Amino acid sequence: MPSNRPSPPDSAPPRGLPPQMPSQEQRGLSPRLRKFIGTVILVVLVIVWALGTMGLAQGRVTTLGAGWQFLAYLVLGLGWIVPAGIVIRWMVRFDRRPETL
Repeated sequence: MPSNRPSPPDSAPPRGLPPQMPSQEQRGLSPRLRKFIGTVILVVLVIVWALGTMGLAQGRVTTLGAGWQFLAYLVLGLGWIVPAGIVIRWMVRFDRRPETL
């Protein structure tokens, strides 16, 4: 007669079945490493963006009319927000690995 007792949780999988591969949620970078990499990318992004913006603002933007200057400064001043938002979204993505919960 079969027993109704559940098998222990640490038991091996039944014979003949391959071991389970980690799912997509269980693979990937740890949140700590992801945030470190994202922080480095953000610092580099801000420095490069600021230097590029200063170079454009001193050279080409000063020769434009007042309306175009306003538009150029608006785009150059706020344009870094889009790539930074993408990096930040990647940094805070929820990690479902059991050892990081």
